Amino acid sequence: MAIVLGPNRYGKAETRVVRVTRDGGTHRIRDLNVSVALSGAMDEVHLTGDNAAVLPTDTQKNTVFAFAREHGIGAIEDFGLLLARHFTASQPAVAHARVEIREYGWRRIAGGHSFVRDGGEVRTALVHGGEAESVVSGLTDLVVLNSTGSEFHGFARDAYTTLEPTDDRILATAVTARWRHRGTTAGWDDSYAAARDGLLRAFAETHSLSLQQTLYQMGLRVLTERPEICEVRLSLPNKHHFLVDLEPFGLDNDNEVYFAADRPYGLIEGTVLTDDAPAAPAAFD
Repeated sequence: MAIVLGPNRYGKAETRVVRVTRDGGTHRIRDLNVSVALSGAMDEVHLTGDNAAVLPTDTQKNTVFAFAREHGIGAIEDFGLLLARHFTASQPAVAHARVEIREYGWRRIAGGHSFVRDGGEVRTALVHGGEAESVVSGLTDLVVLNSTGSEFHGFARDAYTTLEPTDDRILATAVTARWRHRGTTAGWDDSYAAARDGLLRAFAETHSLSLQQTLYQMGLRVLTERPEICEVRLSLPNKHHFLVDLEPFGLDNDNEVYFAADRPYGLIEGTVLTDDAPAAPAAFD
């Protein structure tokens, strides 16, 4: 039996960089959390401690800051591609670069330089650079709720089933969605806005018999409307809302007062893709 080194990568995780662009008295903010991971001809550092092929993670952090200054930050997909291509082109030992970015939104309060942190979703991008480039855009923590238009019945039952079927319930979730692009050139900001809008409209317009059905309709809507996207992966925790029993207080409760439970929760995950989607095994890694 031989023992060998398996797949490996290393990098600098969660570099927070805030870029302020000043256009006279009007400012714009891009607030990112950038994680870089590099892989390639790195066997010797593991086996013998030879660091000749290792670009320090501190250098990776510095590169993020320097590129933010030199190139500015537009769409996070473009910034991720810029970093990934730099590391694979400048370091002979690096065959593959993985750049994951989370963007935190800020909204202008008044004037040109006052902002409030946007409490909504976080925009994400995952870029792979090297011989096979790929871009996965997405979002997380997009909290949505339908106060009606959701049912759940006809499900399997066994000796431990106590859940009662319903034809009218609250359906709420915090959407994590990631979508893979067919290429590495797109109008990223417009594409993101349209995909986000498609997810929201599908959630709102689907009369849901299950969260699984809603998940599929959300992915289907994005793929139908956005030809530059070939695959959508969704993770939807079911944020359960239970009717409160008000009979002890002499009150009825006709789907009006609920207890919002944070855990445990059902977790529905799935992938919707076109049948001609090119293979990209590392895209979501």
